[in-house]
Amino acid sequence: MKPVEYRRMFEAEERQWWYAGQRAVALALFEPWARERRLRLLDAGCGTGYNLLALARFGTTLGIDLSQDALRFCRERGVRAVRGSVLRLPFPEAAFDAVTSFDVIYHDWVADERAAVAEMARVLKPGGALLVRVPALELLRGAHDAEVLTRRRYTRRELVALLAGSGLVVERSTYCNSLLFPVLLARRTLDRLLSRHGSDVGFLPPALESLFGTLMRIEAFCVRHGLRFPVGASAVALALKTGAAAPHPPYPPSLRPKVTGSASALR
Repeated sequence: MKPVEYRRMFEAEERQWWYAGQRAVALALFEPWARERRLRLLDAGCGTGYNLLALARFGTTLGIDLSQDALRFCRERGVRAVRGSVLRLPFPEAAFDAVTSFDVIYHDWVADERAAVAEMARVLKPGGALLVRVPALELLRGAHDAEVLTRRRYTRRELVALLAGSGLVVERSTYCNSLLFPVLLARRTLDRLLSRHGSDVGFLPPALESLFGTLMRIEAFCVRHGLRFPVGASAVALALKTGAAAPHPPYPPSLRPKVTGSASALR
């Protein structure tokens, strides 16, 4: 991601309608599984770190990201994160009860999404959960994708097949950012026609922020009660690692593993 995008993300991630709404939908899938558990949780590709704060109610959280810019914002936010690549996670097998990955494996820096998912599955303990969200549908590709270095956009079925390919059992999956899909499709189509450049990250006028946020909360309510949307701007899935839950393995001191090698070697 371009450095300027991290500043935009840091400023928007807590309250802006897209971030807050997407987080609500993803957690609507995750919470029924995570309820009444105390988890060791990794956010793989944690960005500027607000999701680590949102996930902290489920247990102990740790982030990992390849970008030094992202890690600086994590430190500013006061969350724990280490440097490393999702293609080579510096943790032992079965180290975490749950792994999340929000809008990461689609990225130019992740040259092999199958290897990334396999790594996330490796560090899950048996019975653990992997929650993954990706941008959906190539017809929505636009100027924002160029800003955030989008390598590909997925269908829901492609995401499900990707997770199943690492031996995970997909419990639930859905498109999200669905109620606003016609608006988003019109916006991206207009962007292409006008050759617009630039990021979509930023706050809208308050009335639109409120309206769009309300629609995303409605989506989260529907997903929590079992609805699967047939189309949307993102796809999200919850998958489980098969096998009985095992005792926690020896864990890196203070959840701070050492990462060796250069950034390029870890990609």
